[in-house]
Amino acid sequence: MTFDYIIVGAGSAGCVLANRLSADATVSVLLVEAGGPDTKMELHIPAAYSKLNGTAVDWGFWTEPQMALNGRRMYQPRGKTLGGCSSTNAMAYVRGNQHDYDDWAALGNVGWSYEDVLPYFIRSEHNEQIHQLDARYHGQNGPLNVTFATRFRTPLADAFVESCQQTGIRANHDYNGAEQEGTGFFQFTIKDGKRHSAATAFLKPALKRANLTVITRAMTKQIILKNDRATGIEFVTGKNQTQVATARREVIISAGAFQSPQLLMLSGIGPADELRSAGVAVKKMLAGVGQNLQDHLFSGVSTLCSQRGISSNFHLKPLNQLKALGQYLLSKKGPMTISPLEAVAFLKTDPTRDRVDMQFHFAPVHMGDDYKADMYDLGTWPTSDGYIILPTLLKPKSVGYVGLRSANPLDAPVIQPNYMEHEDDRRVLISGIRQAIEVMRADAFGPYRNRIQTPPDSTSDDGIWQHILQQLETVYHPVGTCKMGTADDEMAVVDSDLRVRGLEGLRVVDASIMPTIISGNTNAPVYMIAEKAADLILGNQRAGSTRQSITY
Repeated sequence: MTFDYIIVGAGSAGCVLANRLSADATVSVLLVEAGGPDTKMELHIPAAYSKLNGTAVDWGFWTEPQMALNGRRMYQPRGKTLGGCSSTNAMAYVRGNQHDYDDWAALGNVGWSYEDVLPYFIRSEHNEQIHQLDARYHGQNGPLNVTFATRFRTPLADAFVESCQQTGIRANHDYNGAEQEGTGFFQFTIKDGKRHSAATAFLKPALKRANLTVITRAMTKQIILKNDRATGIEFVTGKNQTQVATARREVIISAGAFQSPQLLMLSGIGPADELRSAGVAVKKMLAGVGQNLQDHLFSGVSTLCSQRGISSNFHLKPLNQLKALGQYLLSKKGPMTISPLEAVAFLKTDPTRDRVDMQFHFAPVHMGDDYKADMYDLGTWPTSDGYIILPTLLKPKSVGYVGLRSANPLDAPVIQPNYMEHEDDRRVLISGIRQAIEVMRADAFGPYRNRIQTPPDSTSDDGIWQHILQQLETVYHPVGTCKMGTADDEMAVVDSDLRVRGLEGLRVVDASIMPTIISGNTNAPVYMIAEKAADLILGNQRAGSTRQSITY
């Protein structure tokens, strides 16, 4: 089978690319996905997000033991279905900070400043509340629905936003607008009370096109290289049946920050020593493949609620879950229509910084004070009412890598993030916990606050650090492992057109190309990256401002 373009991975980036590339009726596109179709009911119910962990739609990776965290191995959920992580995440739509993209451009990545990328954010977006926002920063003609939670919200979310303001964090109705800093309600990729994933927004509308072929449950074994050019892929379907697809123009890897570098290495592209140790023949030495892994981490400040029946813990009881599901199925209303998250704050732990370095995720749920609850297993959570602030480290200095466990593509990659090994990361997160405690103690939470549960000892940095060691989790925002950079950066894997260095006909398009992690949840930037990549691939990109080549 032969196509003009082959896309590996039907996650957020892959679905965007499949839509945009196949819009040109003169080209043929193949999209291959290791997971199955997105038919599981829980994929489409916003509040069922946590029930997807550890199921058939989750790769369920684990890190190597983390030395700075007493040897803990950290769970790494990854979407394994059409839509990828956009089908399994918490649906938060966050673009990050304007300075993040200007940093990318300052590193020599031409065309990736905030002014350059803003039109691509706008292109994707259909914002339901655009008339309440600054329209210079938002779109209403894109495929991806973005909205505030309009069908259900607990009073705890309002108390959080007010409490933040009482402790000096200013109100900000739109963190995706002119300024990021401040507190307000989350924007979500939800439509009509249902998750609006990349598969729903981008892929399914394109499936009627005769020039687009989608193959699910197809595990890509390797990229086929001939004379330093990618000519196709080898993949496995069904009962270990190997097939080959040939690309006339390009192979595009969109398998995510763990599996894109893994696939490159399985194909002989990467650090020579890493490849040889796994028994893979070196075809193109690229030292940066798998390096530069960055991720966001958070820990929690939990509080018991004095009012019964208003937090999400209440809905963890089987009978209450059944009632909420019935309400959802009948009317698309109630607590099942929203993400587990409700409100957010972006702040600086040091006022001299040029941008925010801390994010508070607020959720109307608590995990108890005995550290027995597993964040990824709702069956371990208490059913007493409570709420939580999750201080999130936005600009970590600890950096890790992804490696090969073996030459078998079915083996999970080695994931070594080196979490919290840099002293500055510990200091910033401890400061974030202290600020979250201040918010919890503010007057606006008075009608709801029973007892602040965690951390049990907040009187010292060591007490807070011991709490962090117990409750720290990843926000599963891995990026950077196929970093974009210039020719004089020996660790760069792709150039500013996202072409793999030293090879023809091969690009990487996903979160792995980020040279530095952005200041916020990473799904929205992946949509932007894929939108821009589609222009680059189709040749719509011109010298100068990208605004000239985009209508929005």
